[in-house]
Amino acid sequence: MPLASAPSDLPDLETTLSMSGLAFMQAIKTGNLPEPAMWGTAQCHLHSVASGEVVIRATPQFQHTNPAGAVHGGWYGTLLDTCMSCAVMTVTPKGSVYTTLEYKVNLVFAIPVGTTILATGTIAHSGRSTGVALGEIRDAESGKLYATGSATCLIMKHR
Repeated sequence: MPLASAPSDLPDLETTLSMSGLAFMQAIKTGNLPEPAMWGTAQCHLHSVASGEVVIRATPQFQHTNPAGAVHGGWYGTLLDTCMSCAVMTVTPKGSVYTTLEYKVNLVFAIPVGTTILATGTIAHSGRSTGVALGEIRDAESGKLYATGSATCLIMKHR
């Protein structure tokens, strides 16, 4: 089966490289650049962005559950990878991009379907070639901790 082509409104590499990572993430927040397609699948949105921190807001639905009816661990992983790697993106200089090298997820409690959460990624280290971020998923109202994570990203300078 052939891969689907990307919609024409997605930024190309030249657009990405012309901005700092923080400016790129802010452009997504303001709607000047589209949210990544995967965010539609996970039904998450950029809640806030600052240098070294990204917060994603989401509410798991039935389609995010496993065969037992609980929110799938992959959904937790997707949200944590997103907030942590995007936090790394906020500290990448103009002309650079990142990719996740590895991430770890620790599930603490089950998220009830329909519960709005905030997934927060925060920079722990940013260097020339790597960035490390920590993440948490918490209930948006009560602050209850549902999961934690850590990620290492490769920062690649193209220019």
